[in-house]
Amino acid sequence: MASSTSSLPADLSLPRPRTRAAQRSFLSPSPSHRHLSRSIGGLSFPFRFRTLKLRRVPSAAPPLPLKVFCTRHSRDLVTKESWEKSILNSKTPVLVEFFASWCGPCRMVHRVIDEISADYAGRLKCFVLNTDNDSQIAEDYEIKAVPVVLLFKDGVKRDAVVGTMPKEFYVAAIERVLEPPLK
Repeated sequence: MASSTSSLPADLSLPRPRTRAAQRSFLSPSPSHRHLSRSIGGLSFPFRFRTLKLRRVPSAAPPLPLKVFCTRHSRDLVTKESWEKSILNSKTPVLVEFFASWCGPCRMVHRVIDEISADYAGRLKCFVLNTDNDSQIAEDYEIKAVPVVLLFKDGVKRDAVVGTMPKEFYVAAIERVLEPPLK
């Protein structure tokens, strides 16, 4: 019966260790060499040093249209100067998103609030407040971290959503604020 072990030819066995001199000459070629060759198992592979040349692609194709998902207008921004008029004296329920420009999760909440403001147009006013610029209002409402969404009705804080949540969380809070009070 034949033995179950097979032996590999010497050329296909584990790679041979290189000497430091061979590694050094391969890694740092002299400037006079135009190309190098490396020998592995009797085969030679040339390596050439080339510089890449970048070409400009002619702009024959028209630019692709961009679809804007998040729009913020200056009228959506509330500051400490406009806080009382826009939020506290509003006859319509108000949603205020507290954010910071450096906050990544705030960007996700921006998109959700943009969708909500379109869904509740006419029934809910949506504003944003930059906590870096208007920290006093954030302190007044004990905002310790962003993003935070506060909901106001008749100038009184009625509900809050802290952190980045799915759209359903914001919608549920809005519906609680919009429903008429029980008599």
